[in-house]
Amino acid sequence: MNFEKKIAELKILLPEAKPPVGSYVATKISGNLLFISGQISIDENGNLIKGKIGKDLSVEEGYNAAERCGLSIISQAKVACNGDLSKIKSCIKLTGFVNSTNDFTDQPKVINGASDLIATVFGDAGMHTRAAVSTNSLPLGVSVEVDAIFELN
Repeated sequence: MNFEKKIAELKILLPEAKPPVGSYVATKISGNLLFISGQISIDENGNLIKGKIGKDLSVEEGYNAAERCGLSIISQAKVACNGDLSKIKSCIKLTGFVNSTNDFTDQPKVINGASDLIATVFGDAGMHTRAAVSTNSLPLGVSVEVDAIFELN
């Protein structure tokens, strides 16, 4: 499958891959694994998607925030692969963190936003293992953060 072609077919506009703002790297390759640091929820205008799911934002809004994280993951993967997404063999794992209320239990429905995007863009190679975890706070007050591990050819 040509991942770039699929992105074009879906009319997806990838965001700019943002550099890290701390003492870490955005991506790291070890052997044939590509690790992508947590990508936070940022909308198409570059604004942070903030708030608690279950209080400030609905599950659907959380899903959309997670999808935005997935777009940033693809952007970071593309940079790490020197612009060539064909170097991606498969997505191994996504870990999603949901800034939510104490009684919120639909974390998987929120993180499906990132999972569905990765599976749609990468097809069978996008099927991955996953964790969807709730937290009482995320950096800068964002709603969702997702990191990823990919296998490279």
